[in-house]
Amino acid sequence: MSTHPDPDLNPGDEAEPGTPGAGEDVCEACAGSGKLSDGKPCSNCGGSGKVMRGIGGG
Repeated sequence: MSTHPDPDLNPGDEAEPGTPGAGEDVCEACAGSGKLSDGKPCSNCGGSGKVMRGIGGG
């Protein structure tokens, strides 16, 4: 296991795309706009407005 974060993941991502049990969700930090209130790209989702979240029960 690496101690370096995956460069393809954003801080708001809980899993890599394609991971079983994960799905795309709207970023809560920017409400899906990809930008913060100051007009800068959202660092939580990398400006995409979407994050990967774990879904389902376990």
